[in-house]
Amino acid sequence: MRINDDFSRRAAMHPASNPWVPSPAAGVERRMLDRIGDEVARATTIVRFAPGSAFAAHTHGGGEEFLVLEGVFQDESGDFPAGTYVRNPPTSRHTPASAPGCTIFVKLWQMSPDDRAEVRVPPAERKFSPAEGRPGIEVAPLHSDAREDVRLERWAPGAKVTQVLPGGAEILVLEGDFAESAEQFEPQAWLRLPKGARLEAQAGPQGALVWVKTGHLSEEPRPPAA
Repeated sequence: MRINDDFSRRAAMHPASNPWVPSPAAGVERRMLDRIGDEVARATTIVRFAPGSAFAAHTHGGGEEFLVLEGVFQDESGDFPAGTYVRNPPTSRHTPASAPGCTIFVKLWQMSPDDRAEVRVPPAERKFSPAEGRPGIEVAPLHSDAREDVRLERWAPGAKVTQVLPGGAEILVLEGDFAESAEQFEPQAWLRLPKGARLEAQAGPQGALVWVKTGHLSEEPRPPAA
């Protein structure tokens, strides 16, 4: 399966035009944003767990990164409420579930094989500060290494957001909305811009809270190892 697999091109997905599809686990549905591979895939996905649903225990050979959008995600290491950011490194193993139900934004098989950083950022630890040289923007760091930078950005109402992206970018709307290339992005809408692109966006009248990852598209994305 291949979805938005040309990483040299701009890609965008919106909830209204991207219906939920069943996963192999009962009660778990997905909105696929980009994907290379079948059930084991390099994938970016929004996943919805019905109350009481779970996946079987499994190992993430290529690592897993996720942000809890709604509800409470659960596994052996604890409960992760909405707003929690998590990185589980390659070869990590868990049994994901949600007694109350939840929705997460998740990226699979997108870490360096030698990445062993386990990251947990609960909502209470998010600290926003003004972005240097970017008026109307506040940033809360989530993770940064030599390959990529992951953060939350808060855009003031009407803020014009311009940035050159040598290593590309992905943006997921969490709250509010913004416009880019005459296209409107509302909560759970996703935008991917290729390396060398330039972001030119404008926040809506209520502003916007967005998840942003930059730098990671410098390398050609690869399918999962066999």
